[in-house]
Formats: sequence, structure tokens, C-alpha cells
Amino acid sequence: MAWLQLHIGAEEAQVDTLQSLLETLGAVAVTMTDAADQPLYEPPPGEMPLWKQIIVSALFEQTTDANLLAQALKSALGEPLPNYRMSILEDQHWERAWMEDFKPMRFGERLWIIPSWTDAPDPSATNIKLDPGLAFGTGTHETTALCLEWLDQAELRGKSVIDFGCGSGVLAIGALLLGAEHAWACDIDPQALLATASNAANNGVADRLTCVLAKDLPDDIDVDIVLANILAGPLVELSGQLSQLCRSKGHIVLSGILAAQGDSVVEAYSNAFSVDLPTQKNDWLRVTGRKH
Repeated sequence: MAWLQLHIGAEEAQVDTLQSLLETLGAVAVTMTDAADQPLYEPPPGEMPLWKQIIVSALFEQTTDANLLAQALKSALGEPLPNYRMSILEDQHWERAWMEDFKPMRFGERLWIIPSWTDAPDPSATNIKLDPGLAFGTGTHETTALCLEWLDQAELRGKSVIDFGCGSGVLAIGALLLGAEHAWACDIDPQALLATASNAANNGVADRLTCVLAKDLPDDIDVDIVLANILAGPLVELSGQLSQLCRSKGHIVLSGILAAQGDSVVEAYSNAFSVDLPTQKNDWLRVTGRKH
């Protein structure tokens, strides 16, 4: 079955009204995408930020009259209509098309992320089984890749780790599969902890992982390695807490930092750590250091 597909430009304040209108006119699905390459990062609980300039896309049954649809939009929204276009979208196997976008990914020499529907290219490697989900962190973004590459070259046997802002838990799980003795995974979002626990179980490391909301993290924790792939602003604000979580001579691994923000993060941690030169991947940095 084919579909009539509508794409129409909108501003953030118009989206709710436009979505309701399209559903009233018979849309079977409505989605929003970025019209101006504006990045969005993982929001605090309860917040659902959108881009400033948005493309709203709607699917209608193929028998829908495109001219009548355009007239209905003009009647409701007024003239002139925002930029829009309509086209026929041929049917396809959507699940298979989505799955084909996600391939096994290698990080360093020994670490891979493998979607559940594919075979491991190297069964003898350290393979993290991880499917794309709602929680942030599947290895496709430079910030996650930078942290995974650090883990790949680190000596983790018997070490304790905290993944602060864990998202999908990929960093904690990777550390455990590479030999860490125990990992803490914390986040501000309960959904992230559910995703992390599920992913840990799928990888056989749930018995060595503790999931906890950031606000409930015990005060007396100190670990060998602190991993925090969040954003530069929170990294600076949380520098005291993250430094305290790391024991003497332990390591800190920070990411989610745009290149222009590197100096502020380095400065925030220089009192407690011997900070290495940042490592860059495209526009993003990883900052690491060893505690005094």
C-alpha cells in the first residue's frame, strides 16, 4: 500500500496546533524533524524540547485528495501556507529498512557494538549486544565513540567504574565486558536506568552493575574510573562531585564537549587531576586525567 506524504514547515510554537489539525484531517502518522541542523541533547525528565524550525511530516491514505487537503490547510492556517510539498510514498518493509541503518561498529582494537539481529564480525572480540532504543548512547555519536575507544585501550581488570549520565549504559557495560569488577550506572532519567538494566542483562553483566538515580548516589562511593559523557556545562558544574567520586590515582574520562568548550572543562578539573591533552573527533572532545 502506498501513502500520500505531506511535509510542511513550522515554528516550534505552531507544532501542537498543526499536529492536531493534521490528525483531524485524517493523518495516520505525524512526525517532526529538524529543518535547520540544530542539535538537541538529552533533556531533563519531563521536558520535551523541539527545534526552532521544524518540518512536520504526515502520512495519509493514498486515496486522500491532495487538492482538498491543501484547501483544508489553507482554510485552517490562512494564506499563504508555509512551505509544503506532497508526494506519494511507496510502501516498503519498514522494520527491515530501519534495521539496515544499524551495523556492527568497532571501537579500537577489541571492542564492538553488535545489534541483536546481526552476527559478530569477530566472535573472539569483546562484543556489546545493543539495539537502538529510547535512551541516548548507541555508539553512533562521536562523544560515545571517544569514550569507548578510551575503554578499549585501558587496563580494566579488577577496576571499579561509574558511568555518570549512563543513558543506555553502553559505557558501563563495555567496561564490565572488558574486565572491570563492578560498575555503577547513574542518570537523572529513570527510563535510562531501565534501559541500562535491560542491556546489562542481555550482555550477562547485570550481577556486577548497580543502577541508581543520580540524586540517590551514595556519598561514600569512590571508584577507579569515572566516565561522564554528558555536556560541557554540566561537566563544569559537577566538577566537584565527579572529582570526589574518583579515588586517588584514579582516572576520569569526560565527553560531550564541543571543541570550543574544551578549555573551560580542562580548567574545572585541573586542580584535582593531571589532565591530558584533549582528544578530538570531528567537533567533539574527550578530556581525560589522573587524580593527584
